[in-house]
Amino acid sequence: MIALSKSECCDGYHGVCSTFFTNWDSAIQNFEMNAPVVIMGVAGCGKSSFAAVLSQALQWQLIEGDEFHPAENVSKMRAGIALTDEDRAGWLDVLASELVRRGPHAVLTCSALKKAYRDRLRQSVPHLRFVHLDLTREQSIERVTQRPGHYFQPTLVDSQFAALEKPMNEAGVLTIDATQSIETIQTKVCAWLQEKELV
Repeated sequence: MIALSKSECCDGYHGVCSTFFTNWDSAIQNFEMNAPVVIMGVAGCGKSSFAAVLSQALQWQLIEGDEFHPAENVSKMRAGIALTDEDRAGWLDVLASELVRRGPHAVLTCSALKKAYRDRLRQSVPHLRFVHLDLTREQSIERVTQRPGHYFQPTLVDSQFAALEKPMNEAGVLTIDATQSIETIQTKVCAWLQEKELV
């Protein structure tokens, strides 16, 4: 599978998104989601592609986390140098501020690899929800190598898996196999979001 660019995602999934979510219109109108959603996972898991589809379907604001990396972080990744906790600290602070500023109807893409990173975002938005798009190391490498021109180098995949703390037993988290079809992921995420609002 090839991870689509933002423009490819919106163009390629527009029909699927519109058709699929027509069946969800009445359900969505019957409940009020009171917290944003973070689409998380390692590089190549499809965060941007799925977040674009979900935000369009729900008519929520899309926050593309990578766009908020400072130039120093981008330069390091382009050079194949893994980011440290210190490198990510300021970035996470900015993302937390964006979540607060945008309000409850927002979808954020963020790798959120460590529990401490997720907790930093939760400090600003206590009821924040996460959708973890789960992928193996081999699958991640395959997808990342098929993204020509992207500043994230395939050699950085191992560093992401070294840092990854899967969100097991954390409240407000749904983990999904990222290799499933976009329709299947949509179905599971929307059913989960609706369930979280109705319980």
